[in-house]
Amino acid sequence: MRVVVTGMQAITPVGLNLRQSWCNLQKSVSGISTITLFNPSLIKCRIAGEVKGFQPDDFIDKKMINRLDRMQQLFQAVSIMAAEDGELANFSVHDPYRFSVIGASALGTPSTFEHNFNLYNEEKIKKISPFFIVNQSANTSAGFVAAMYNAKGPQRFLQEACSSGTNAIGLAYKMIKGEEIDLAIVTASEAGITPAIMAGLERLGATVGDKWNSEPEKASRPFDAQRCGFVPSEGAGSLILESRKHALKRGAKIYAEICGFGSTCDAYHPTAQNPDAESVSKCMESALNDASISYENIGFINAHGTSTPSNDFIETKGIKKVFKDKSYNIPITANKSAVGHMWAASGIVETIFTIKSLIENIIPPIMNLENSDKDCDLDYVRGVCKKINADYALKNSFGFGGTNGSLIIKSCSEKAMGGYNE
Repeated sequence: MRVVVTGMQAITPVGLNLRQSWCNLQKSVSGISTITLFNPSLIKCRIAGEVKGFQPDDFIDKKMINRLDRMQQLFQAVSIMAAEDGELANFSVHDPYRFSVIGASALGTPSTFEHNFNLYNEEKIKKISPFFIVNQSANTSAGFVAAMYNAKGPQRFLQEACSSGTNAIGLAYKMIKGEEIDLAIVTASEAGITPAIMAGLERLGATVGDKWNSEPEKASRPFDAQRCGFVPSEGAGSLILESRKHALKRGAKIYAEICGFGSTCDAYHPTAQNPDAESVSKCMESALNDASISYENIGFINAHGTSTPSNDFIETKGIKKVFKDKSYNIPITANKSAVGHMWAASGIVETIFTIKSLIENIIPPIMNLENSDKDCDLDYVRGVCKKINADYALKNSFGFGGTNGSLIIKSCSEKAMGGYNE
């Protein structure tokens, strides 16, 4: 069973929808700026990728807005936009028990927890929201969306660090391919620009510190010799996945095909990746095997590319293991240079950007890649967009705890889509 993408949307630090985000990504517009969601004066890293101008009442009943965490607001909004793009509202003849919502969030609902915890410490127990527990359970985000669209199939919600979104796509792909369901809304959302999260990341030593506070747009620099940590950001992405047979039956437009998925675990360390890059290379190889194609078929790679010294080096090392002689000739991009690291949402948003690259035959450049790192020496796209003519692309996501996910995405061009059975 072939699995296709029939709807997609994104809310990012560079745009309130996919059109804006994609346009600004191509222009190398940075979404990184000084934090405004709270007073960051107590921490060193005072920059992040915030979603500016988001109006939840454009999508959610005003009575519900204050009950929901910002993550849940973004989750619902982007799911609604993706469903509209996929014209799901116009398609009523389907089996609701073969229609699922698959969600993901690495951080869940931190604003909800921090706010209610502070109320307790201030001895304002009666002001703690009666919806606190419901909202603290991040999976309720998927439940809200399921209720909107009468999706009664198996519901899943992944919390697998930075690979959560990519693995959510992979899970939905496997469920459709295995004929468990016909259709899925796959959404990942993050809103972790909060005092405790940012302070915790500082204590962990994961972020850029105070080096780029005066020039936030230069802070995220994957594969650059001066990279010193990732830049946290918020946002959401949503895809409509369905079997090609189901899509054709309802006359849906098809953007691309998900044709391979690989997932591994480093089983090594709570935060650090295994420096041998064995697990990440096996993850990519697994996706290629699942797609039944050779590494030589891949036209470009959208890397995880977090801008941390270790991740970028290990991802480069893993690519060399998999792509062998082609390693130095395959274009590589990294969208986090513009939008920052949206945790779980990164995987879905970057998959959407990968699909846009296949459709428009263009790869956005990596921002701030100014000084080559001797250990990161592959064909990274820099400066300006690169024109391509690719049938297949690889998307990587690697998370804390060594959770790895890789997707093979296939162009929907007549050349690429032809010659396959259902």
